[in-house]
Amino acid sequence: MEKNKLARLILVTFMLFNITVIIAQNPIIRNQFSADPTARVFGDKVYLYPSHDILGKEGQGRPNWFCMEDYHVFSSSNLTDWTDHGVILNQNKVQWADSTAFSMWAPDCISKNGKYYFYFPAPPKGTKGFSVGVAVADNPFGPFIPQSKSIDKVSGIDPNVFIDKDGQAYLYWSAGNFMVSKLKSNMVELASEPQIIANLPEKGLKEGPFLFERKGIYYLTFPHVENKIERLEYAIGTSPMGPFKISGVIMDESPVGCWTNHHSIINFKGQWYLFYHSNDLSPKFDKNRSVRIDSLFFNADGTIRKVTSTFRGVGLTDASKQIQIDRYSRISDKGISVSFIDTLNTFAGWKTVFNEKKACVQYNNVDFGKKKYKSVIVKATSQKGGILLLKLKSISGPMLAKINIPKSKEWKETKVLISGLKQGRQNLFLSSVNDNEVEVDWIKFE
Repeated sequence: MEKNKLARLILVTFMLFNITVIIAQNPIIRNQFSADPTARVFGDKVYLYPSHDILGKEGQGRPNWFCMEDYHVFSSSNLTDWTDHGVILNQNKVQWADSTAFSMWAPDCISKNGKYYFYFPAPPKGTKGFSVGVAVADNPFGPFIPQSKSIDKVSGIDPNVFIDKDGQAYLYWSAGNFMVSKLKSNMVELASEPQIIANLPEKGLKEGPFLFERKGIYYLTFPHVENKIERLEYAIGTSPMGPFKISGVIMDESPVGCWTNHHSIINFKGQWYLFYHSNDLSPKFDKNRSVRIDSLFFNADGTIRKVTSTFRGVGLTDASKQIQIDRYSRISDKGISVSFIDTLNTFAGWKTVFNEKKACVQYNNVDFGKKKYKSVIVKATSQKGGILLLKLKSISGPMLAKINIPKSKEWKETKVLISGLKQGRQNLFLSSVNDNEVEVDWIKFE
């Protein structure tokens, strides 16, 4: 089949099934707001079940607060390229829920006996507070069919399900305290009375429990307001139901003041990852958040090393695709700034501004594979014109190209030949030659 015909066929298929491909660093989802990410490994892919923040309009829930009416699911085989499979559940499809509440908060999904069980909180009709419901599917991306009733004796938010090695499933949720109960084999009913998990912080809000096991240690992880905003903490135990002992902090409070954080932790292909959220795409309103990923590591004694959030995130970036250098690994102390391309449409992403001689951006883990690339394309603008140098390994490393950015008020793509490029995984360094301001959207290789 000809390449252009194949491309059209793929595009039509994605349109028919409401599928969107998102190529991303942090935040990993940039075509919508997303929060409270639960990541799960099903087969050879990671499936992501976040909540979906929207900008509330009049009559949609509580003004200037969290506003959520549905859930999407995303998948990836490499943690870099994410596919949006579209809406899997809407508040209007849940028989027992108040469809005017716009409060479809943090969910979870688990697989058992060939079925996929999606757990979600929502305000029930006619009463205050939250209940937790379950929707069931034959595939991780749905379609999910909600049960006609919520789970009996479960009042609260942030459901999390853990299945132990013996096959017993446990449900955790937030209700001021953290609650836990065994689940029946049908995964939609409790098998034991709910009980409070003791020995956890009593001062300050705690929510979003997420439990996982590693080498016989059970880790109960959660956001907690120790001071003014949430940080991620954890406690450890030898049983899914505790007792647990407070053990440390996974991630400190947001450096930009995002009031909430909510997370999940998975092992994928031998590496552990922390999924969490911040307000990257909505810096002035932290009720519209965006999902991030960073690597997570353990000490020899089983304690968790504190994770520092990054823009670069994880995964390899394909050299032939747009490399968003504003999601940098490192930048120089002076002469570099990052800002939105369009402050009225933050989904358009960011630009990197060079405004001083020798200002530099480092971007790690670009995959050149075994291809023989001949040129680099830089999308940039500069009112006075400018010169950029593209190098490998370090600011003083081998030079790939000298790029003359033309004088222009508009965004233009400049293509230049490269030399000395090695195959495989490389770190890139882009620096300015003079003080003329140059704004860069992205670079890619051909």
